[in-house]
Amino acid sequence: MTDKQQHWETVYRSKAPDAVSWYRPHLDTSLALIERAAPDHGAAVLDVGGGASTLVDDLLARGYRDLSVLDISAEALNVARERLGKSADAVTWLVADLLDAPLQEARYDLWHDRAVFHFLTQAEQRARYVQQLTRALKPGGHAVLATFGPQGPLKCSGLDTVRYDAEGLARALGDGFALIDSALEFHATPFGTTQQFLYALFRRTPVGSAAAMR
Repeated sequence: MTDKQQHWETVYRSKAPDAVSWYRPHLDTSLALIERAAPDHGAAVLDVGGGASTLVDDLLARGYRDLSVLDISAEALNVARERLGKSADAVTWLVADLLDAPLQEARYDLWHDRAVFHFLTQAEQRARYVQQLTRALKPGGHAVLATFGPQGPLKCSGLDTVRYDAEGLARALGDGFALIDSALEFHATPFGTTQQFLYALFRRTPVGSAAAMR
């Protein structure tokens, strides 16, 4: 087990799912962006770093039929599976470090990430993330990314983070992804504090494409 995996297993073994700073009962902004970008409920959706999030519950309830959840923590995914009961059989569960995961090429119509990318503090990590995103997402597919915004925290769960505005996040993803929309949101943590998040919707485009289709 790597140090990174051990860190997140410890987090999920030592804290209740609703006692971590990123907990929300429902990821309403993510859901709205997913439904906007992938209205076909047969679309293949991958939630990276999904952990114990309720996003998969809400997508199943809305009728999405091809859902995958990836997380480095088996403990986190077990929480979600137990919560879903028999409905968990309709989901593909992937225990892996995203940067090393053997993702199938052009498998997904939509990639969702809430709070993975901002933990990648090294340029080579971010480059590997973009490689994985580009490999797994179909041409014309969409990515919904949520990171800490310009006023967000510099640390989370004992780890350093990187803050982004929409233009900075677009630069980090590179020419293969066109920014369609973005918004800032203040997330209320279970501890009574707030964290600024940036939500951004991207479309995968040919490298060098000048504009996104809206």
